[in-house]
Amino acid sequence: MSLFAFFGGVTLDAVSSDDMENLQTAYAQAASTSPLIAQARAQLDAELAGKPLARAALLPHINAGASGGMNTGRVTGFGAQTISTGYHSDVFSASLTASIFDGQAFTAMKQSDSRIRASEAALAYAQQVVALQVTQAYFGILQAEANQRVAQQQMDLLQSIDEQTRASLRVGSGDVISVQETQAQLDAAKADLIAANNGVTVAKNQLERLTHQPVGSMEDVTMLQPMGPQPDTIGPWLAAALKNQPLLQQARATLKVTEQQVEYARRARWPTLTLSGIGQHAAGTLIPPVAIDQIGGSLNLSIPIYEGGGTRAEIQQAEAVSRATRANLASIQDQVKLDTQTAFQDLQDSVAQFQATQQSVDSAKVSMDGTRKGYEIGSRSIIDLLTATTNYAAAQRNYYLALYTQLVARTQLKAAAGVLTPADIDAINTLLESRP
Repeated sequence: MSLFAFFGGVTLDAVSSDDMENLQTAYAQAASTSPLIAQARAQLDAELAGKPLARAALLPHINAGASGGMNTGRVTGFGAQTISTGYHSDVFSASLTASIFDGQAFTAMKQSDSRIRASEAALAYAQQVVALQVTQAYFGILQAEANQRVAQQQMDLLQSIDEQTRASLRVGSGDVISVQETQAQLDAAKADLIAANNGVTVAKNQLERLTHQPVGSMEDVTMLQPMGPQPDTIGPWLAAALKNQPLLQQARATLKVTEQQVEYARRARWPTLTLSGIGQHAAGTLIPPVAIDQIGGSLNLSIPIYEGGGTRAEIQQAEAVSRATRANLASIQDQVKLDTQTAFQDLQDSVAQFQATQQSVDSAKVSMDGTRKGYEIGSRSIIDLLTATTNYAAAQRNYYLALYTQLVARTQLKAAAGVLTPADIDAINTLLESRP
């Protein structure tokens, strides 16, 4: 099994549902319609097309030409007679030029390979970005819907308490303050429900922006066995990030391109050697009408002596760009390390947070039920009951936040290390099941 495989699981068997959307289908739709991925793929296609373009400078070039025309000539000086006539002329030619030695053309070939590697890394990075964004958006919707359910439940509980306090007031066993306190909490719960409803809409818009289609019913996680980083030490994750992170791979390839550009600029001082051949047929002259057939070849050596300082300026410019690119690589490397360390710590923390919120929900539920019974028999006040109800809702919201944070944190660590793949999305997807 891979060193970076997930080992999480649910305690219930997953139930498939053809009419419900899951993380896997959402990612597939987003990947197929993503402008970010399409742009990166098109850039890679452009760089792949640049390879034969660079190679063309080293291959023979063959040209053919033809011309035909009518001419008028007037000749004097041959005695007293003046010759004035029109004549037709034709020229047909073919030429061959082949590079024997061109240092810059060889460097351009190496640059093309480096640009292709940079574009391949950019495409891999775009795919990982989309996978992470879809995961965050998907579980963002589930969290928003969970908050919506909690807000609705909270309002229903407060409405039942409100009815109870008003009933007690009518029979003379209650008081106005209890009714007012409950009404205030109920009004706040209604506002929370409105905010929760809006939160669901906003969260769905985030996923729709990625998938470019409406969001339907979604599969959810009901029970989860929390799991921290595997392996559980930061060293292997940092090593993986420095080796596999596409952003670093792209930066390294880009640095290689700039270093090769320095070499390209320096080779402008090198001599070039080419082989040329020409064949030509010319017919039609003024006096007398003749035809000329010519075949020739030459070996041409060009040695640059002085180019007005342009070559030196190009070298200095290329060296400066290379230094800037190297500094950018160092900056990206530092950021990748920080992102990996942060994601590692967040995943570790998410396990403790999830376990703590599980316990707090159970405790808050017991406390609320006990407080409600105490209120009914007169041993607890309405303030105690409202506080217990509020604490229970807060515990539920914290639980759902920890639940979905645990899942997203797994994906974030893989993305930070540069090893996030569609297989990891499939692994998370197995944790989902149809909502009851």
